[in-house]
Amino acid sequence: MTEQKSWIKDLVVYQIYPRSFYDSNGDGIGDLPGILQKLDYLEELGINALWLSPVYRSPNDDNGYDISGYQEIMEEFGTMEDWDRLRDACRQKGIRVIMDLVVNHSSDEHPWFIESRSSRENPKSDYYIWRDPVDGHEPNNWASAFGGSAWEYVPERGQYYFHYFSKKQPDLNWACQELRDEVIGMMNWWVDKGVEGFRVDAISYLDKPLDFPDSTLPPRPDGYSFPDCLICRPGTHAYIREMNRRVFAPRNILTVGEVAAPTVEELGNYVKTDREEFDMVIPFVLPKTEIDTWSPKRLKKDIEETYQAMKEDGWWARFFSNHDKPRQVSLYGDDGEYWEVSAKFLAMFLHSLPGTPYVYQGEEIGMTNVKLPSIEDYDDPSTRDQYQQYLLSGMTPEAALAQAQLESRDNARTPMQWDNSETGGFTSGTPWLKTNPNTREINVETQRRDSHSVYQCYRKLIALRKESPALSRGDLVFLETGQEDLFALTRSTAEETLLAFHNFSRQEHEIPAALLDGAGEVLLSSYDREGGYRGPVLRPYESVIFRK
Repeated sequence: MTEQKSWIKDLVVYQIYPRSFYDSNGDGIGDLPGILQKLDYLEELGINALWLSPVYRSPNDDNGYDISGYQEIMEEFGTMEDWDRLRDACRQKGIRVIMDLVVNHSSDEHPWFIESRSSRENPKSDYYIWRDPVDGHEPNNWASAFGGSAWEYVPERGQYYFHYFSKKQPDLNWACQELRDEVIGMMNWWVDKGVEGFRVDAISYLDKPLDFPDSTLPPRPDGYSFPDCLICRPGTHAYIREMNRRVFAPRNILTVGEVAAPTVEELGNYVKTDREEFDMVIPFVLPKTEIDTWSPKRLKKDIEETYQAMKEDGWWARFFSNHDKPRQVSLYGDDGEYWEVSAKFLAMFLHSLPGTPYVYQGEEIGMTNVKLPSIEDYDDPSTRDQYQQYLLSGMTPEAALAQAQLESRDNARTPMQWDNSETGGFTSGTPWLKTNPNTREINVETQRRDSHSVYQCYRKLIALRKESPALSRGDLVFLETGQEDLFALTRSTAEETLLAFHNFSRQEHEIPAALLDGAGEVLLSSYDREGGYRGPVLRPYESVIFRK
């Protein structure tokens, strides 16, 4: 990262999923005026950058990630004038606006696709990826991420189009220069309107092989196989560098890519300064993979490897939560007996790491996963597909639902819990997705009044990061504790050193005496409600940060 971009190191980014944040008009769907009404809350929290999940015109097959109008606002969310008012209010409060950008695919209702599907001779014919049938069938056995074949037949052309995600999300053909020019023009249009950054969705799949070979992966229960040759392709990196050259670098905007990167080396390819691609990345991991493989040992290994690989040339997006993941306190902590202390613990650990911290809506009050009673209650298409795959594999409906509940992206998409009313203060109408029943205990209104709440812990952490050069700029060193789930680390600059201990378990762990030598002043403890740090034996999910 160049010195010109050093302002990125001072950001704390808050991600809003607009559909679930706050409904201003009682239709059950969150909207832009609702975000504007809650801007004082975000300012109080201390954030200085706002990432909006897509608000563009969309038929909502995938909740806005299927865009039918890149330079229009979805009617349910409001108008472009509402967006302008939000931008202006953010400027007044020193909050930068980051837009979610989806350019791997569009909606099948986008005018580009409507023209492209009309005939092979249309000027926009090559804006999407078309292939002839093979023996009267799909070009190959590739699976869509949302279930079934990744190919959909269009009689007008006598061809199939490729869709990595839903059949209503046809992939754009980045090999077409005219398409790239259209996308680049759209991105510059938004920057002209005042956008100061882009989070770029599903960006690892832009470059497609010309021959579309059969998959080498074993088939899923439905007989299709996920394509295993769409990531780590050099053409994708070339397209990102073109974006950087024509938009990102000249306009000095923040960029963060959502990437599939199987190795640390590939992760670095997206962010190292001399590569001229992104400022930072959000690695995408399937929820099932995360649930099945996560452990404190693996987490520490991943952090150390990526830190060493990029500490001289690169930067990190630090997050535990977003709109695609189960809630962090349910996944990594304990949403039962140790709900509050583990929610604080996760916040303290994340904010003690180098990189730009991301806070996903509701994380700051410790929102948890939800178990909706029926698969029909779930909106997420990938949840419904996974449920069907479990049934095809032989699971009972009860077991399939239980597993789908754990993995569902809807865990992160239930309405924001503002108060203890039935709909959590999210809407005066019927919410588009059921509210988590625990809003009666977990909500903003209660926690703003409580000096020891999860919310107040986040406020203190964000304020500490702004005043501490060690947290925003300092080097990271992990110290050996002799225990896999007891982490010790320092963050230090020439002027300041912070020392942190994090107990990643339900068991007590004693801090080695040598590590506490000169520990200094306690700045924050996840057990502040219980009086704070009490000595070398850390309680379950206890975090403590010292200034040496």
